[in-house]
Amino acid sequence: MRYFTEEHEYVDVVGDEVTVGITEYAANLLGDIADLDLPDEGDDFIVGDSVGIIEGEDSDLPLVSPLSGSVSQVNETILEEPEIIVESPEDRGWLFKITDFDSSELDDMMTEDEYLKMVETL
Repeated sequence: MRYFTEEHEYVDVVGDEVTVGITEYAANLLGDIADLDLPDEGDDFIVGDSVGIIEGEDSDLPLVSPLSGSVSQVNETILEEPEIIVESPEDRGWLFKITDFDSSELDDMMTEDEYLKMVETL
């Protein structure tokens, strides 16, 4: 299942691991990617912690951890080809994966319908 945050991040839950990325809305605001700072594998975070930043040509997007847990994998492809984030943010442009997460924190996130309604007000 996919969940969304107010910070324009999404979380795909598959078993005991979640994939984190930014939404298409956020990617469209960035323009070309100038710089990318992601967490390292093995980093532990609490929900809301700053975990990096995507610096775009048009704006910057601070990244916050959508869940408490441990970074299990970083998308190495986007480190070498950051334009994938803008071209395919909700598929190939995922950022990192988290394990050992607190599933109760998913209750504080939005469904896709709720997220789309929020974006309409922006």
